[in-house]
Amino acid sequence: MESNDIKSAKDIRLIESALEGFLPDGDCLEKNLIEAMRYSLMAGGKRIRPRLALEFSRINGGADGEIMPAACALEMIHTYSLIHDDLPCMDDDDMRRGKPSSHKQFGEATALLAGDALLTLAFKTIFSGMNSQNAVRRAKCAEILAEYSGARGMIGGQIIDLESEGKNPELKRLEIMDRKKTGCLIKAGCLMGCIGAGVCDEKKLAAAESYGECIGLAFQIVDDILDVTSTTDELGKPVGSDEMQKKATYVSLLGIEKCRETANEMTNRALACLDVFDGDKKPLRELALALARRGK
Repeated sequence: MESNDIKSAKDIRLIESALEGFLPDGDCLEKNLIEAMRYSLMAGGKRIRPRLALEFSRINGGADGEIMPAACALEMIHTYSLIHDDLPCMDDDDMRRGKPSSHKQFGEATALLAGDALLTLAFKTIFSGMNSQNAVRRAKCAEILAEYSGARGMIGGQIIDLESEGKNPELKRLEIMDRKKTGCLIKAGCLMGCIGAGVCDEKKLAAAESYGECIGLAFQIVDDILDVTSTTDELGKPVGSDEMQKKATYVSLLGIEKCRETANEMTNRALACLDVFDGDKKPLRELALALARRGK
């Protein structure tokens, strides 16, 4: 049996090959825009969200080829959010995944448009290969993606984040912000994987959503820990930016030890959510544990 690391690497290659295939041809007058889209989309990373879509499809008997367009659409949404998050009007970060941020490489206007283009490409991608048998599932995945990335989801979390700078928000507000800004796209991956595989069982859908919510919160807590314990070279992005921007974090509110305890608790809750599924739970168990224990 292949190790989880090998399997993860194979899945990342599978996802990245599919992403490349969905990008438009750059031999045109818009080539600079398309190159900016490719620069950020193909910059690497853990591909957590599309991997979750794949694994929740697999645990429910779904085929990789059927869920892949939705998985890639989710990664396009995530990437566009990172491009915009790095802009001077947002976090004003110069590095992303060990490379200059999009606006540092291509200029602010092109970076903004590259994010916009990835957002719109996502909804074209999700319907790629649609037919009479999968149309309802694809439409439901598109609805989930729109809901979880919009004003009451990821983007809503971003505005809460911006409006919280320098105000020392209490823990409850921080949790709401992170459940939206970070957690919503992670939950979307879990739900879209189930929907793409034809799951209608409300108990399973609720368990998938809870799993995503728990690992999403654990992920953000670990991210906050790494922001004060790691280095820019290790993370591939600036560290200490939360403190410089006077943002409240789990570390500033709870301390590192309590943060680690809470991240472990949320991870254990996520693992318990998998009990309702009949398929191979090991990949999703190992993914949750790897995210909680990661060093970058």
